[in-house]
Amino acid sequence: MNVDAVSAVFREVLEISEVNADSDFFVMGGDSLLATRVLSAVARATGVELEFDDLLDAPTPNALSKKIAEAA
Repeated sequence: MNVDAVSAVFREVLEISEVNADSDFFVMGGDSLLATRVLSAVARATGVELEFDDLLDAPTPNALSKKIAEAA
């Protein structure tokens, strides 16, 4: 899942239009409940099941896309 696709998931889940590769999910208002929606969307799109701690460690589209690639 590339950076643009992860950014799109963040935009959809957070219901905001301004997300770039270095936007922090939690700084933009994300919480644990919304994080589960992000992780579910990633799993549906890629088949990669990440854990909440993965999003904590990689809270930006850029970092999360790298983590997805590593796990794939």
